Parts: sequence; structure tokens; C-alpha cells
Amino acid sequence: MKREDLVDLNAFVLVAEERSFTRAAARLGTSQSALSFALRRLEARLGVRLLTRTTRSVAPTEAGERLLATLGPALDKIDGELAALSELREKPAGTIRITTGEHAAEAILWPVLAKLLARYPDINAELVVDYALTDIVAGRYDAGVRLGEQVARDMISVRIGPDFSMAVVGAPSYFAKRPRPQKPQDLTAHDCINLRLPTYGGLYAWEFEKRGRELKVRVDGRLVLNDLSMRVGAAVAGLGLAYVPEDQVKTQVASGRLVRVLEDWCAPFPGYHLYYPSRRQPAPAFALLVEALRYRG
Repeated sequence: MKREDLVDLNAFVLVAEERSFTRAAARLGTSQSALSFALRRLEARLGVRLLTRTTRSVAPTEAGERLLATLGPALDKIDGELAALSELREKPAGTIRITTGEHAAEAILWPVLAKLLARYPDINAELVVDYALTDIVAGRYDAGVRLGEQVARDMISVRIGPDFSMAVVGAPSYFAKRPRPQKPQDLTAHDCINLRLPTYGGLYAWEFEKRGRELKVRVDGRLVLNDLSMRVGAAVAGLGLAYVPEDQVKTQVASGRLVRVLEDWCAPFPGYHLYYPSRRQPAPAFALLVEALRYRG
């Protein structure tokens, strides 16, 4: 196999997975025109069309899907073996790509990762914060971080944090005009700060549990914010009630800037887990991160 063959095949896999020349070019650090040329060269060499291109989308053809099914695992194996070679170095090296939710990134992942990066200057990291249950294999991530109940059974899962509770909070100025809710159903009469989750296809229903009874309440309000700090800030400003992890508002509640309600309905959630596909030999840099994150109670 010629060198350019491997380069072109890798380019094809990235474009097919991303369904976009723009995003694939960004991942490769090259131009869209160079990527397009590589794909045309590969198709000419094989004598078949691998991608269907329109002005708005890119999708593999039948031949492209067949090639992708073969190449994806093969390139992953090559990546794993190349990463394993870093064991021969004195210091662990390589890039770790992780998809995670915002709360887990701020409360658990980033504090550990920052120390690891300071200690090992040859380790690089890419954190992608989103609220979707991303396919880490298709996205070519090394791992994902989600609540334990959201992790697929075919993944290796490592607990990285304790159970935690959510909190419903509002500013004293807000409650000066509105009665405090006594039960979750009362929230339907309040201004609530919503969160939109792409995985659920709409606004997140606030989840409650008390003595084994589970409730999901779809709330309404003037604000929809998918940034955690903005939701807390909006609640402090008296713009509505927020439903956020309790550790994110402990300081504001203790100082009286926020008032917590419905605490007896906020049962603990399963803690965060790092999850990743089975590998024969994890890269040393990734193995270091797993051990640094492992929750030991």
C-alpha cells in the first residue's frame, strides 16, 4: 500500500463519520479543498463513488458504507497500537479525547485532568462538553462521562464520582412575590429556567423522587439556558427557579442569595462514570487518567 493510500483512506473515514468536509478538515488540520482532492483521488483509484455530496450534506454510498465498516475498526486498532508504543517513552504521551456533560466536566473531570496535564507535559486533552448521549466510537472519542444509569452495557465503566442530588432554588426576591412550592406539581405555576436536551428532543423534565415515588414535571418559564452557570446566575437574579446540581449552589444557599425548596423530593442520582470501549491495551496516558479519576469512596 502506498503512503497516499493510507492518507486518503483516513480522510474518507473522517468525512464519512462527520458527514461534513468542514468538520473533518478541522479534525485533520487541513483545508477542505485538500480533503476533497484526496477523496476524488481515492474514488478514481478504486473506480467507485464512495460519497454522495450535496450542497448541504455528505453521506456514504453503499460502497462507502461497506468500506467504512471495514476501515473504522482497522484504523482504531492502528491508533491503539501506535498509542501503545508510547510505553517505550520515559513519559506518557498522546491526546485523550473525551465527551462529557458540563457538570461532570467542571466538578470532577477538569480538576483531575488539570493536575495530570501539569505533571505530564506530553499529554494533550480535548474535552467536548455537550448534553447529547454521543456515540463515542463513531465520534472517535477515547471515552465519555455520563451518569451510571446512562452507560451502555457493552462499555467498560469506571465510577469517578459519588452519588449527588439536584436542587430546586430561587432568589429571596422571587419568593417575595411567589409562594414556595410544597410539592413538585406546584412548579407548573412558577417561572422555571428550562434546559433543552438534544437526546430527549425537547425540554428536560425535572425529575423527583420521594419514598419510592417518582415524578417528572414539565415546567414552563421565560428562559431556556443550556449553560449551568447561566442557570444559576439567572436564579440569583430572581428570574425564575433553577434545577441544578446541589454542589453548584451550596455557597449561594449558605449566603442566603438562593433559597432551596422541595429538598425532600430531591433523591440522589447515581454518580458519574467514565466509559470506553474494550481495548486490548489502553494507551499509557489514558490508563493514567482512568486511575486518577477512579472514585474510591
